[in-house]
Amino acid sequence: MTTRRFVIIGGGLAAATAAETLRDEGYDGDVMVIGAERHLPYLRPPLSKEYLNDPAKEPAETYVHPWDWYHEHDVHVLTGTLAVELDLVDNRVILDETSSVGFDRALIATGAKPRVARLPGADAAGVYYLRTLDDSEELRDALREGGRRVVVLGTGWIGMETAAAARTYGNDVTVVGRGAVPLSVGVGPELGAIYGAIHRDHGVQFKLQRQVRELLVADGPAGPAVTGVATDTDGEVIPADIVIVGLGAVPNTEIAEDAGLEVKDGVLASAALVTSHPLVYAAGDVANPIHPVLGRRLRSEHWANAIGGGRTAAKSMLGQGVIYDDVPYFYSDQYDVGMEYAGYVPLAADTQPVFRGDVDGREFIAFWLAGGKLVAGMNVNVWDVSDDIQTLIREGRTVDAAKLTDPNVPILEA
Repeated sequence: MTTRRFVIIGGGLAAATAAETLRDEGYDGDVMVIGAERHLPYLRPPLSKEYLNDPAKEPAETYVHPWDWYHEHDVHVLTGTLAVELDLVDNRVILDETSSVGFDRALIATGAKPRVARLPGADAAGVYYLRTLDDSEELRDALREGGRRVVVLGTGWIGMETAAAARTYGNDVTVVGRGAVPLSVGVGPELGAIYGAIHRDHGVQFKLQRQVRELLVADGPAGPAVTGVATDTDGEVIPADIVIVGLGAVPNTEIAEDAGLEVKDGVLASAALVTSHPLVYAAGDVANPIHPVLGRRLRSEHWANAIGGGRTAAKSMLGQGVIYDDVPYFYSDQYDVGMEYAGYVPLAADTQPVFRGDVDGREFIAFWLAGGKLVAGMNVNVWDVSDDIQTLIREGRTVDAAKLTDPNVPILEA
């Protein structure tokens, strides 16, 4: 090894995975992780699932590694520290006016931030976002007593998972969205309609194909607090004690952009996760790399991407001839319905799914085919099949749709 120090900017799962991989691959130089949050790197999926749903959960239960692991592997972690500048002339990460660290290789793993609701009243008390561990704790405290009027803005995964949590705690829940069905961007209208029915069965109300005009606010004991959501579609006012904003996420590209790196919907990177500067890499939510299977860029904000991207970036930093070609994967838990999705959302977007199993009983697998090849699969309350789905996607061979939908035919034999 000729390098002296690898610096990882960002304190999430991609950062922790990259640090772990560097040590696993035998790198014995300095490894530094710079995280803006006060916590050690942690897993984000629990924040809208088991952590949000269980008041007994402690922050450390979400950590990727405990403090001892970083000490034992000689990984220097700076928590609560914001990297303010990436100096590509002197190869230094600037932390503040008086401190900086040099690097031989740098990895940008700064993640993403919630898309802000730019609405009158959006800065009032009672308006919540969900991105960080602290966000999840605050929202959990607000929901846990039940009996509150909760309005969720947005029908994506965060919106629907927080709606499920709010309803499970015994709150009245209304979801407001622009689309005709929830989750249509992620899984299409057919699966979105199924998830809409699941939520309605649990008492959630939907106000769809609506635009929000403003959040209504009144003075409260602690200052201005939200009291309702007004739409500009029909002038309706939805009473609210709590508003959860789930309008998507925006990659944290500021440090890369200021350094002159190429940025467009994330930090642009090669299939080896190298940015436009040969000593700087990108992984996780912030990275927008070329995906070798698609032949175009694919930015993903999911758990598996943080792991796979962090691992690949670390190996790439070590000079190994790797490319990041993982099949995208994510999962969701809402009420008693769990699912796993593997595949390429852009390729599945214009196709109709075919089904295996009991759709009405919510134990089924949905398959999306394009040109006779499987491009995505989603198993709902059916387990131990995601690996087979991913194998079939990777093989890229023509499959028989009739066999694929037949429960008596093994998936790999379709």
